Amino acid sequence: MPSKPPAPAANRLLAALPRKDRERFMVACERVDLQYAGVLAEAGEISHHAYFPTGALISLIAPIDGHAALQVGLVGDEGMLGMPLFLGVGASPLRAVVQGSGKALRIGAAAFRREIGSSPALVRLLERYLYVMAAQFAQTAVCTRFHVVQARLARWLLMMHDRAYSDALHITQEFLAYMLGVRRVGVTRAASALKQRGLIAYHRGDIMIMDRAGLEAAACGCYAADKLLYACVLADHP
Repeated sequence: MPSKPPAPAANRLLAALPRKDRERFMVACERVDLQYAGVLAEAGEISHHAYFPTGALISLIAPIDGHAALQVGLVGDEGMLGMPLFLGVGASPLRAVVQGSGKALRIGAAAFRREIGSSPALVRLLERYLYVMAAQFAQTAVCTRFHVVQARLARWLLMMHDRAYSDALHITQEFLAYMLGVRRVGVTRAASALKQRGLIAYHRGDIMIMDRAGLEAAACGCYAADKLLYACVLADHP
């Protein structure tokens, strides 16, 4: 039996807006289906849309010297993709790739800027979300430097599980390498160790969460820190 409830029908950031602001914002959006492995943004390129996932999962990847990459963040229905537009800089420093297929609300850059200009409530909410994302990036940097690969993998799987609303996750070797910043042999060892402990089932890119509580115990403290920060800054938004 799935250990997660059915996915909510809307993006939680937008759901936190006052009704009039939310309704006006929704009129400016279009509903889109995001397909697995689709690229929504390339590092250094101008962003033309902002995305508010309602069921999709987006991986934020930092390129390194053009030869490697590291996943630094995840965006699900708790957040949005398009912070450079909010900050007025246009280009993103990160690559955004769809990690889990699903629906999202998409809004064009010009319309997004108009909404920002007309909704102080939206601005306050996005400022709080920006703070949470900056903290997530910093937490990932510390995690990658100081924590063992197996604990880091458990952390990312839990973060995906929270946003995917499913025990079944599809993660290729390439994405696992992005998550952990290690070579394939390190990916295999970490996934195999969690599998041997009965925490996950793993076969050719398909991961099933078997023991959520055990996976939380195996994760580093960064996962709990991420959740606490979200609860303190966003979950109790005014």
